[in-house]
Parts: sequence; structure tokens; C-alpha cells
Amino acid sequence: MRHYEIILMVHPDKSDKISHIIEFYSNMIKSKKGVIHRLEDWGQRSLSYTINKLKKAHYVLMNIEISIQYMQDLENDFKFNINIIRYLILLCNEAFKEKSPMLQTQEYIKKESISIKNNQNQVIIK
Repeated sequence: MRHYEIILMVHPDKSDKISHIIEFYSNMIKSKKGVIHRLEDWGQRSLSYTINKLKKAHYVLMNIEISIQYMQDLENDFKFNINIIRYLILLCNEAFKEKSPMLQTQEYIKKESISIKNNQNQVIIK
């Protein structure tokens, strides 16, 4: 069994069905005796350049452990799924289980924006 990191770029019109897409691939990996170490939904983000006249995509990150033959089946499914506009598969030496820097940054920005809002709502009385 090998470790892989997969990034999927899903068509932005299918963002409301992203949970079904994630569930489908999770079940597919588990049925092939694979293990999902990390699964993150990064949400809809702007693209650097247009792809098929699209300016945004919904990003999903998965770190999995699966055999080579089943990974080829999974890659074949990514290739012919019309909902996935791009995908990237990387071979890793070990399983990554901690949060990705992308998700950590998003959480930090949310936390900072909440603290700024709280500071704006405070009234200073002298």
C-alpha cells in the first residue's frame, strides 16, 4: 500500500453536491481496502487562469493509502468524471494527518476577523 495526496478541482456549479462527491470517493476508497488519513474541503476558490471558461473551482484535498492497482482505477474515474475539471495525484513517503497549511490559514483569517469585529463592538468609556 502506498500513500497518496490528491487534490480535486470540482466544477463550481457542483459545489452544492460536493458532500455527495466526497462521500462517493470515500466509499470507493474504503471498498478497495484503502485508508483515508486526511480529508479537507477547501471550498470554492478563484483560479489563476480560466479553465473551460471557468474562473472558480471547488477544491478538495485527500491523503489516502491504497494499493497501486486500485489507485489506477481511482485515477481513471477522476479522468472521466465530468464534475472534476482538474486533479493532481502525488506519491508521498508517509501519511499526513495534520491540518494542511491552506486550512490553517483559512482558520487563522476567520479567527482574526472575529476578533476584529469584537474589538469594533467594544465601547471605550473614559
